[in-house]
Amino acid sequence: MPDDVHELSALYALDVLDDDERASFERHLDECERCRAELDGLRDAAGSLAFAVEGPAPPDVLRSRILEAARAERPNVVPLRPRRSFAVSVAAAVAVAASAAAVALGVWAASLHRSLSHEHTTVSVLSDPRARHIQLRGARGQLVVAPSGQAVLAVDLPKLPKGKTYEAWVADPDVRRAGIFSGRTTTLRVPVRRGAQVLVSVERAGGTDAPTTTPIVSARA
Repeated sequence: MPDDVHELSALYALDVLDDDERASFERHLDECERCRAELDGLRDAAGSLAFAVEGPAPPDVLRSRILEAARAERPNVVPLRPRRSFAVSVAAAVAVAASAAAVALGVWAASLHRSLSHEHTTVSVLSDPRARHIQLRGARGQLVVAPSGQAVLAVDLPKLPKGKTYEAWVADPDVRRAGIFSGRTTTLRVPVRRGAQVLVSVERAGGTDAPTTTPIVSARA
């Protein structure tokens, strides 16, 4: 065991000690409260740094999956045999935290990008001066259709009981799924050509492949 045994906590956390060194350090851990506390701190840092950046908070389910994946991943590091300096130990500690942060921020950035892209489409359609505005039948609101065919259903429907959702459809002439939503303004997932009919029905949570109830809202583009 080298003289700087107390500096090996970060390298142990990174799993870069060889078998003999790992066994010796684990025996040392049984007797050294300082190293046990340091090791616990490194593991906590890996999780907490992942969410240190300000911004929209990820869903709890996504957060849990990210942390589980980060903790399960073993870093691909070549074992270091020469005597380690204090600087190496510090760098290793930073690597532990940065690894988890990179995984978490990468996954959440992709999710955030999809959400922002959807919002951008909605704003673009509603603010397009060339868009056509068609009054809805069955509810107050409008179907707004841009020249590109992108369409927004601007409506405010009552809140549904648990287990139910609103689902939009585009009939042109085949009926195609256009997205489930909570009853508020939503961007349709399929283009709407002139003459196509847009419908809204109440379906089970998660949506269906075809309408199972009579549409409660309709509009002819």
